[in-house]
Amino acid sequence: MKKIKNIVIVLLMATLLVACGNADSNDSADSKVKVGASLLTASHPFQVAIKESMESEATANDIELTVAIADQDLNRQISDIEDFITKKVDVIVLTPVDSDGIRGAIQKAKDAGIPVVTVDVKANDIEVDAHIATDNYSGGMIAAEAMQQLIDGSGEIGLITYPEVQSVRDRIDGFKKTAALYPNMKIVTELPGRTREEALTASQDMLTSNPSIKGIFGFGDDMAIAATNAISEKKSEAIVVGFDGLKEAQDKVTEPNAFKAVVVQHPDQMGKASMEVAKKLAKGESVEKEIAITPGLFVEGKGMVDVKVNGDKVELNLSE
Repeated sequence: MKKIKNIVIVLLMATLLVACGNADSNDSADSKVKVGASLLTASHPFQVAIKESMESEATANDIELTVAIADQDLNRQISDIEDFITKKVDVIVLTPVDSDGIRGAIQKAKDAGIPVVTVDVKANDIEVDAHIATDNYSGGMIAAEAMQQLIDGSGEIGLITYPEVQSVRDRIDGFKKTAALYPNMKIVTELPGRTREEALTASQDMLTSNPSIKGIFGFGDDMAIAATNAISEKKSEAIVVGFDGLKEAQDKVTEPNAFKAVVVQHPDQMGKASMEVAKKLAKGESVEKEIAITPGLFVEGKGMVDVKVNGDKVELNLSE
């Protein structure tokens, strides 16, 4: 009888050990931070760089990251966010397809108690837990100052835009702010160019309707490269200033063509920061509401140059 009693005790202890082990395993799994990320597109190198940086940082920090690509489709992005809410992720990170249209989906996440972080593109008229981006307004100012120096302060300018996206609006507004300081530099046309193909058509139209244009500002690498190609096709003397500054664009700037300068963002820093912030939010820690990544400037024949923005003034000298 005593032997039977001992066997029962051993079995009970074994059962308890297994149960404790499973509990520890479940606790470990439950403690892993789960992040759902909805990104604008996978066809733009800048967005790809953000995604790759997010994935690398998530792996390094044991974050369970699920990435959904919206392909510039607002309804798809809304659906992705609703799916993340259903799956009860700890944090949602997104690059909004439409700064105004995404507001309702973000509110649903907030109502579900899920923190939201926006990267690169702002969401309008709704508070998020953190926003990580290039200082796009200052970047636009830098682009305009570079443009005016490259065209000797005088000439007609065309702008390629993406009016649905707040970060692009900020770049355009910053460009206009600095351009307004130079009365002989006049913005004569603005056309949307959301993709490289659309930007090529926009640039061709600008050059046809305004053959005396001396400069085109493209809000992204694809747009600036498209404008460069259009200028070559039209045999125009116009020059191009771009924004983003990934490798393809920098390589293009070093070649003998119209693309003379590009404002350089740091998407790798944005992706890394988004995962760092998401992990803190998931643990209930406080984070900064606005995390600004300062851009630089890459110029033909000079590489990266010194540039600063102090209030309304851009400190830049391309004649040195």
